[in-house]
Amino acid sequence: MKSPIFKIIDNSLVSLPTPRNIRTIWNFGSILGLCLGTQVLTGLFLRIHYFSSSDIAFFSVNHIIRDVSLGWLMRITHANGARIFFISLYLHIARGIYYSGYKLSHVWIAGVSISLILIATAFLGYVLPWGQMSFWGATVITNLFSAIPIFGEDIVYWLWGGFAVGQPTLSRFFALHFILPLAIIILVIIHLIFLHQTGSNNPLGINRNPDKIKFHSYFTKKDILGFFITLFRLFIIVLLLPWLLGDTENFISANPLVTPLHIQPEWYFLFAYAILRSIPNKLGGVIALLAAMLILYFLPLSSTLKLSSLNSPIIKIIWWWFVSILILLTWVGARPVEAPFLILGQRFTVLYFLFYFIVII
Repeated sequence: MKSPIFKIIDNSLVSLPTPRNIRTIWNFGSILGLCLGTQVLTGLFLRIHYFSSSDIAFFSVNHIIRDVSLGWLMRITHANGARIFFISLYLHIARGIYYSGYKLSHVWIAGVSISLILIATAFLGYVLPWGQMSFWGATVITNLFSAIPIFGEDIVYWLWGGFAVGQPTLSRFFALHFILPLAIIILVIIHLIFLHQTGSNNPLGINRNPDKIKFHSYFTKKDILGFFITLFRLFIIVLLLPWLLGDTENFISANPLVTPLHIQPEWYFLFAYAILRSIPNKLGGVIALLAAMLILYFLPLSSTLKLSSLNSPIIKIIWWWFVSILILLTWVGARPVEAPFLILGQRFTVLYFLFYFIVII
């Protein structure tokens, strides 16, 4: 007689009916699970040696890198693992949009919720090293809540724990950064439960595809191969180019009296940052930023337009036009707030929302 644990494993990883024709890009779901596990394990190690004090947080990170055995490996793996995490996340979402994965509404909504919490977790983690860009990034982002009518300033002071970003802010961000991954894990389980109820979509866009095979062993082998390729790429970055994707300002301890020339978030948030600052009004910018994220929730309400209609050249043109807009928004977000980048950001923002308007309407 099979035990309950064995039944769960058998139903979810062995006997799960899976479309025969899914491609390599479907591997990014399992790769995201690998990234989550890597971040949790390295984060637990870093937690042992990190001090959430505004006086010594920056130096405790240096202590981990310089003095703790293999601390440098854990610190750099955690930092670059977050970047690999977001690359995989964006590719996973892109596949869902292109192949109309949002038609599986429960799976899609759970996935979007995971993405939003992951963004918040990554922002909180970016603040913890307490470097210059971390400190001023926290100042800028938390100030956005002041745009909320009536209660905005009270919310900002509550987040700060005072009248400026400081020790209480760091302590709160550290606690939240440690707790939110638990919410992510719970939502991942819900996401997988819904996925196993409906089954995965496929490149043909057929909801009830009869051509299915068991998940094991063909797809487990593909996932394991994806794990090795992802880990290989991660450790190439960790061992050869550890600070390639970082910001040089974060090698300087936080100083509230010196403002960096150009405050910007990590590169994987630059497209959203460009949308935020493209609106001259503060409240309008916050609404545009929220809309850019929350609009993903409305994709299941879309019309019969199928982005998985690969034989249509119009669909391909629309899709690659959208990808180009995201790349250009990322580029604009890394540029100063001045002409011509301000105008370009506004135009690209309009085109960004136009894509979703085409898909939904």
